[in-house]
Amino acid sequence: MAQARNAVVRSKAPLRISFCGGGTDVSPYPETHGGCVLSCTIDKFAYVSVRQRSDDRIRVTSLDQKVDVEYHPSQPAGDGKLDLAHSIFRRFGSLSIDCFMQSNAPPGSGLGSSSTMIVALIAAMARIGGLHFSAYEMAELAYKVEREDLRIVGGMQDQYAAAFGGFNFIEFTKDGVVVNPLRISDDALNELHYHLLLCYTGVTRLSSNILKEQTDNVSAGKSEVMDSLAKMKELTVELKRALLLGRMSEFGDLLDQAWWLKKNLASAISNTQIDDLYAVAKSNGALGGKILGAGGGGYLLLFVPFTRRERVAAAMEAAGGRVVDFQFDLSGVRTWSATDTTWVGHGLEVSTS
Repeated sequence: MAQARNAVVRSKAPLRISFCGGGTDVSPYPETHGGCVLSCTIDKFAYVSVRQRSDDRIRVTSLDQKVDVEYHPSQPAGDGKLDLAHSIFRRFGSLSIDCFMQSNAPPGSGLGSSSTMIVALIAAMARIGGLHFSAYEMAELAYKVEREDLRIVGGMQDQYAAAFGGFNFIEFTKDGVVVNPLRISDDALNELHYHLLLCYTGVTRLSSNILKEQTDNVSAGKSEVMDSLAKMKELTVELKRALLLGRMSEFGDLLDQAWWLKKNLASAISNTQIDDLYAVAKSNGALGGKILGAGGGGYLLLFVPFTRRERVAAAMEAAGGRVVDFQFDLSGVRTWSATDTTWVGHGLEVSTS
């Protein structure tokens, strides 16, 4: 059922950490060789609020992009920063809407924030329009908006992670995507969390530039890249098994192996800053880790024995990183409505088109 015109619909979708397999979900590799990813969602979110307007205008505010624009639906949204939102509005046929977006992590952080925001926006637009989409349908639409409508180079794991939530082993083939939710004991979840540190490098990056090099390498059949992707798929399966069986030390060792393979996919996945931070972590007791997302910056995930947690955390802070607290979040995108609310100003200068 469609929402009342004065109702505000909100949504939030969880960001994700990917343990292994990232890169095997980026075309053209999965269509020809198949891919798989092991990932989980965490308590960092992309938030969207939408409400209908009575005039023929669209207003979009993005705190992350520091953009606040108002325009007619027949006009472009502005400088290109809000093309993703505008593409979704066109998909839903919206002619008058207010939209407010913000995320707990900036674009380019490696937590899948851009794709997660799209899933959150699709969920909110579906609810305000009285439509029901399955998790698969939301993820597939998000992928089409990014990769087909706007031709942004990238993979397909983030959309499914945000839509489904929780711990998943996700398979990618030429025939489509299959999400396999993992049933992990509370003991194993708590033990895994106790071994993980999330460290922000302080740098964001444009993932499409890194992924373009990877796709070019795959298209050219570069042997080092193809071999690394094949071995990453094997490690992803091994990591899944270690997690399900609660073999945490093995999980940490496999994560380290996966990182060295990931670095072979493109030249900008790592850099001196990331290599130095990883070396500091290892020298202070970390068993393994990896840069999240496409690489080049963002968040570094570390697997650390509990007796070394404080030592590694202090060393990372001293080396210029910032350790960030997080918890696992086992739910996917969710929506709700609010009728007793005020849409107050937000301090950003409005530009009109």
